[in-house]
Amino acid sequence: MELDPTLDAVALAELVRTGEVKPLELIDAAIARANEVNPVINAIVLPLYGKAREQAARALPEGPLRGVPMTIKDLRSPAAGEPRHDGNRILKELDFHEDHDCHVIEKLRGAGLVNIGRTNVPEFACGRSPITCENDAHGSTRNPWNPEHTAMGSSGGAAASVAAGIVPIAHGTDGGGSIRMPASACGVVGLKPTRGRISAGPDHGESWAGCSTHGMLTRSVRDAALALDILSGPMPGDPYYVSPPPRPFAEEVGTAPGTLRIGLLPRVPAPEIHRDCSEGVERAGRLLETLGHEVELSHPKAYEELEWLQGYATMIAVSTAAIVDEWSQRIGHTWSEADMEPPTWEAAAQGRQTSGLEYAAAVDGLHAFSRRMATWWEGGFDVLVTPTLATPPPRLGYLIDPEMARLRLIQTMPFTAQCNATGQPAVSLPLHWSSEGLPIGIQLIARYGGEGLLLRLAAQLEEAAPWRDRRPAVSRGLQLV
Repeated sequence: MELDPTLDAVALAELVRTGEVKPLELIDAAIARANEVNPVINAIVLPLYGKAREQAARALPEGPLRGVPMTIKDLRSPAAGEPRHDGNRILKELDFHEDHDCHVIEKLRGAGLVNIGRTNVPEFACGRSPITCENDAHGSTRNPWNPEHTAMGSSGGAAASVAAGIVPIAHGTDGGGSIRMPASACGVVGLKPTRGRISAGPDHGESWAGCSTHGMLTRSVRDAALALDILSGPMPGDPYYVSPPPRPFAEEVGTAPGTLRIGLLPRVPAPEIHRDCSEGVERAGRLLETLGHEVELSHPKAYEELEWLQGYATMIAVSTAAIVDEWSQRIGHTWSEADMEPPTWEAAAQGRQTSGLEYAAAVDGLHAFSRRMATWWEGGFDVLVTPTLATPPPRLGYLIDPEMARLRLIQTMPFTAQCNATGQPAVSLPLHWSSEGLPIGIQLIARYGGEGLLLRLAAQLEEAAPWRDRRPAVSRGLQLV
């Protein structure tokens, strides 16, 4: 029998709950789809099809997404018995396998989800470019809408696996837009939660000085809400805390958001914003007005600042050095320059040369920037709307040009990393498409802890401008076998 490729995770779980399909049928359908399209897009780089079938054939936890297939991002997400390469050639050659689950993996398994494979990433979230999955270890992930273009990164493999119809839901992480940017490029939903909403334990209290968080990429807003319910909650000793929601996030979907005061930021002074991206924000603003919201051109003045990026870059360099050294201890290997892509080696070297005082000053600078950003929301605004990316997804190779990679990174992502510095929640919604038919995500940002409001508004937009039936050319029907 055929399975509708537009069904989201909630719908598939309902088919399992009612007995219309069995978990193993869903997993076999996902594997069949992966065998069909993954050779084209290279989203899943570590297939776990046999293990997934074994899990689905056994009694799965009676969680809310029992039997639904997913993928896991192959970066800082240990899962017991599974390989993990973090995009690095040496770890691939060693065929490194993990010996424990992180907190997020435990929660996903407890929800009844079944991992069919691990998805592509830039090397150690750095590599030739941290915002595209084009690495030496596993090659390039291609965009399901046009395989000549990037799926972005660093959760590009995750986004592509959802957009191509392999799975309805995929694990990702976001340290500068790494969930939202590939969501924009691939035409799916990408929610970055509030700092502290999802634990990074037990291996880490924080990642990238608290700028990075786990999250999920989904086909629908209701999937994003349920996934946040599944993943939310602290582990003992976590360094950050955010108040628990007054009710499950899933209950926010379909709840009227009320009349909101919304600011639009269709462009910034630099860099130049692609016309299709700024038009997408303006179109979203008109739609929000028809839904009864108060919309005006307004944004935090801090969005025009560039100086804070130096401290952000310093923090990333130090974190990269720490990650590389952590792996050295784990595998008993002294890294050489030939073991990793040149920009990763250079970032780690820069991190080691950074003094403790310089690192402390960089983190303090990020905190000061966060306060300047937050004043805009305290001034009476509820949501800020921006493009997710400054351009439609570029062609493969554009972002990894050795002479231009740093500049092109800055030019492509002027809207997302701010929320990583502040810890605010933000979501990219597939509300617009370029003149060439490529997805253009629109980003909604709420105040710290404001995922509930964000999900109410996102669900309202999804109902008013549905994207369910818009599928890339690479995505056709799934067959249950």
